[in-house]
Amino acid sequence: MLDISEIKTFEHDVLIVGAGGAGLTAAIEASSQGMSTGIVMKSLLGKAHTVMAEGGMAAALANVDERDHWKIHFRDTMRGGKFLNVWRMAELHAKIAPERVRLLEEWGAVFDRTKKGLINQRNFGGHRYPRLAHVGDRTGLEMIRTLQDHGIHQGIQTYMECTALELLKNENNEVCGLVCMWRETGKFIIFKAKSIVFATGGGGKAWEITSNSWEYTGDGYALAYKAGAELMDLEFTQFHPTGMVWPLSVKGILVTESVRGEGGILLNSEGKRFMFDYIPERFRSETANTKEEASKWLSGDLNARRPPELLTRDVVARAIYEEVKAGRGSKHGGVYLNIATQRSAEDIKRKLPSMYHQFKILAELDITKEPMEVGPTCHYFMGGIRVDADTTMSSIPGLFACGECAAGMHGANRLGGNSLSDLLVFGYLAGKHAIEYAKKITVHSQFDADQVTKIIRSATDILNRESGENPYLLHEKLENNMQKNVGIIRTKDDLESGIYQLEKINEAYKNVKAKGASQFNPGWHEAIGLGNLLITSEAVARAALLREESRGAHTRADFPEEQKNWLNYNIIIKKGEDGKMKLAKVERPVPNPELERIAKSSIDALEKEIVEERKQEGI
Repeated sequence: MLDISEIKTFEHDVLIVGAGGAGLTAAIEASSQGMSTGIVMKSLLGKAHTVMAEGGMAAALANVDERDHWKIHFRDTMRGGKFLNVWRMAELHAKIAPERVRLLEEWGAVFDRTKKGLINQRNFGGHRYPRLAHVGDRTGLEMIRTLQDHGIHQGIQTYMECTALELLKNENNEVCGLVCMWRETGKFIIFKAKSIVFATGGGGKAWEITSNSWEYTGDGYALAYKAGAELMDLEFTQFHPTGMVWPLSVKGILVTESVRGEGGILLNSEGKRFMFDYIPERFRSETANTKEEASKWLSGDLNARRPPELLTRDVVARAIYEEVKAGRGSKHGGVYLNIATQRSAEDIKRKLPSMYHQFKILAELDITKEPMEVGPTCHYFMGGIRVDADTTMSSIPGLFACGECAAGMHGANRLGGNSLSDLLVFGYLAGKHAIEYAKKITVHSQFDADQVTKIIRSATDILNRESGENPYLLHEKLENNMQKNVGIIRTKDDLESGIYQLEKINEAYKNVKAKGASQFNPGWHEAIGLGNLLITSEAVARAALLREESRGAHTRADFPEEQKNWLNYNIIIKKGEDGKMKLAKVERPVPNPELERIAKSSIDALEKEIVEERKQEGI
């Protein structure tokens, strides 16, 4: 008989789940108010997936090009997201990002510098001006280091190698706690909290080829869904154009967009710089800095300031896919990314040190002399937990979400570099509002012992079965299915086949078995994560089937164009009373007229407007 009283319980005002850039920022903001803050992480402090974000953080600092402004950044973000972004979130991000980047600098982040000593910024896909503040190609690592160093002095309690199992709610449907498991010992732990912030990242481990590490099993999506929260826009899964394709042991590992930002060019097997053939009509005058630059693109001028390799990620990924499909791929099924002919060896080693070492060690290739082989890799979720733009609170009172696990900021497609500044902005807002929510609650709610027992039994059943399905083999089936049927190009037949296969895997999962005891049992951890991946995968596949258009990162070969009527809808997912997944087309609110005007203004008109504003402000 399970005795709940013997399970160790901790109490916090605010509990953060996830210790990446968003989670650490939320924890710093919450703990700065002097209230008890805890942070739970599956891995070790400093090992979050944020370190994989290499290229930089987007913010309109205007250090490299003085014409940059929050309005231009907002406009780029809305257009990159195909206008499906939550308008208010994109506005808050563009306005707040510069001050959060400068604050990170005050906390000790060692950014690369311009000749004037300002934070340096580089070009990135979809951004009109050089906007990415960076530290070589190790920006995410520097962010994590800085946040940790700053936050450790504020009394944040950390719980490392601790897996979240399920949320606890009180009789008023408010979150009041979380049941977790120590990965090392297999022992269970209960957290009481007045508010909880999910900063759990994405779910890319559902695909065979992914840049995501082992932690990315869709935990936040699944736990929020099981607790009754709404999910939104899960059909929009971004395939980064450049992941490693060889050797097989490293297939999918990210090749940062910084390589293209520093001048790297994409070539097919014929040596042709093919991206000139894939410039969408709407980009031909929009993405280049001037009309003269646009004409250089179209004439094939290789010295154009903003090359077509820096088009948005969805455009570049599909172009690579088409080249490979047409038989013009590289030796191992990708295309070639060449920086060696564009930069000196010294420049490459100085500006792209991680990429130089990554290829040298993992592929035995010297990128200062040879081209890299790259191809699309599942990278990022634009969709996630549906949240309020200003507070980041979900549809469940007391549950907040920020970073990749929250929906709305990026719309149908994320611009490179917007992820790191997203973590800083919405991590800050989540921490701020979670602590405000917690202050209104005088005492911790009592949790239902039967609910805790059910959660723990569900986890231990995996160990206690006499026999059952191998979690590793089931995960392999899931990866193969998602890669084949819910990949970069989708059709109704493929998606229906994918959903059918998911139903079969789900049925088999009911009998999943991990051998061995609870201590040091990776098979058990694999099985628990797989349960979350299955929920996440079903949400992606069903949403992708429902959205009958191609928009941003969601490409339907049977509906190849954007459909104007679909711009008015988000797909909302919720767990039904019968336990089955329910989807609904929900009409989007009318945008703020001023924001709509900014996003749809011509760039020339907007730049003139900004100049006049600055004159009036005496800048």
